[in-house]
Amino acid sequence: MSLPPLRLRKNEDRRLRAGHLWVFSNEVDVAATPLAAFEPGAHAEVQDSRGAPLGTAFVNPHSLIAARLVSRQRNRPLDGDLLRRRMARALALRESVFSAPYYRLVFGEGDGLPGLVVDRFGPHLVVQVTTAGMERVLDEVVAALRDVVNPDGILLRNDTSGRALEGLESYVRTAWGAVPETLRVEENGVAFEAPVSGQKTGWFYDHQMNRARMAGYVRGRRVLDVFSYVGGWGVQAAAAGASEVVCVDASAPALEWVARNAALNGAADRVRAVRADAFDALGRMAADGERFGAVIVDPPAFIKRRKDAKAGEEAYRRANTMAMELLEPDGILISASCSYHLHRDGLLDAMLRASRRLGRDLQVLEEGHQGPDHPIHPAIPETAYLKAFIARVG
Repeated sequence: MSLPPLRLRKNEDRRLRAGHLWVFSNEVDVAATPLAAFEPGAHAEVQDSRGAPLGTAFVNPHSLIAARLVSRQRNRPLDGDLLRRRMARALALRESVFSAPYYRLVFGEGDGLPGLVVDRFGPHLVVQVTTAGMERVLDEVVAALRDVVNPDGILLRNDTSGRALEGLESYVRTAWGAVPETLRVEENGVAFEAPVSGQKTGWFYDHQMNRARMAGYVRGRRVLDVFSYVGGWGVQAAAAGASEVVCVDASAPALEWVARNAALNGAADRVRAVRADAFDALGRMAADGERFGAVIVDPPAFIKRRKDAKAGEEAYRRANTMAMELLEPDGILISASCSYHLHRDGLLDAMLRASRRLGRDLQVLEEGHQGPDHPIHPAIPETAYLKAFIARVG
């Protein structure tokens, strides 16, 4: 059975032909194929203005992104077979790169599965669905994960704010087996425990390789980890030989996990947790004359929407300035951003301006980005969001 058409306006097929997967609502010829005729998540054949097929997509008439391609073929909906093949391909990549089963298994459009994120914690999977099309085939998603990975449990953490943009309800439930409240993570030879109810899926795998890069720069140094969450950076710094680590976060529960993870790695005596607003803590430490050999600044996204860019850029400049004020001469600054709307040059500019304001020299030693378990789709800039720099500040 052929799929209903979704026809584009004249010349609006160029981006798709160049490799992109999204169709925006203002690109659709609603006179020829009204968006209102589609149910959220329904499949359609995307056509150019002349009726030539461009591929198969699922549609959401209520979203700015009205359709997302799932195949360049005609009449090829996202079904169990296609899900299994793409998940198997995603798994093969991760298993070729990582020695242990702790990584992002599926990264949405980067793995050809729009609106699906799956994080793997050994025998357990935590899934997030953010599109109506993926929600519509959720049973097939769970079945495909069972076939490809054979996990002990699958948890659906479908409580992200982005679901509201697709008209989806918020919920958390176990879809298969059992998932414990505490998840085990092994990263760069360091063991962690993380709450399944924590931020995102409970862990941030995207910095795994950047944290590996950190190890050689913190040995023997006093380290400050700002926006520490459960200690991904700070506890690994201690494991790498830091003389002392101070972890700062506004969340008391997160800092309890910091202490727990420090003890898990025999570093309880070298890791101290401080509950405070990050900027307040940085200012207070500077006033007290504290100094560190390395400072890690990995904040949540300061720029979530384009209109927030100006205020967000100022927040990155302020954070980097205050971090540099705490650095000893020739100290190490690790600065990161997960804001898509702040490009790598914007983060570098924030660091440069901070160093100039303080009259200090800045040397960029390494540049990091998201790991191979977060593959970038070259036609979709939004999939390349993470950037990080390791620098020496004179």
